[in-house]
Amino acid sequence: MKDILIIEDDPNIIELVKIHLNDINCNTVSCSHGAEGLQKALSSKFDLIILDLNLPGVSGFEICRELRAEKDFTPIMMLTAKSEEIDKILGLEIGADDYLTKPFSVREFIARVKAILRRTEINMTAGKSAGGVIVFGDLSLDPQKRKLMINTTKVDLTQKEFDLLYLLISNPGKSYSRENLLSLVWGYEFSGYEHTVNSHINRLRAKIETDMAKPRYILTTWGIGYRFAEEKHQE
Repeated sequence: MKDILIIEDDPNIIELVKIHLNDINCNTVSCSHGAEGLQKALSSKFDLIILDLNLPGVSGFEICRELRAEKDFTPIMMLTAKSEEIDKILGLEIGADDYLTKPFSVREFIARVKAILRRTEINMTAGKSAGGVIVFGDLSLDPQKRKLMINTTKVDLTQKEFDLLYLLISNPGKSYSRENLLSLVWGYEFSGYEHTVNSHINRLRAKIETDMAKPRYILTTWGIGYRFAEEKHQE
């Protein structure tokens, strides 16, 4: 059974979401104030957070930023009455895993919840089955612990940054288009947001490359997208 936190100030939406999440065997905890929701998210472990954007006290954007800053990478689905593209982009950029605009179809909502939970389970299973640590140059990636080390220094990655790096490092030399990466790491529902891939690649490079102008690991395949280096560089 999955535990899901709902942070939403509309009691009708809370009740609707609770009913349908209970139908798919999920436990739910809800709150209607941003500060209370942030406290609950930080103090307890959840499998998914349903997060409204426009909340009293602390906004959904602020909650998402704070959780990611605290190295809490619980999957987040944002809900909002706004439909402007900039809100969707910002939500994805600061670490949300999905985005749904009100009013929404219950069927689509449940499908997306299931997709997020399924991707999380697949990632965990993949990490356990992979077993061994991947070592490449100064990088050491442990898929089971979801931990990255550069020499002896631990590097903090968001869930999506880790998934993106794991995909690339597991397939050295293979070029992926931005559309491929978006589909494989974020899911089909984000078609059209390829620029999000660029932002995550840039953040990954900033964390693992010593020279952003001459990357050693994550390389650009001109006219296609990105690839991981084929050969381990020796200093």
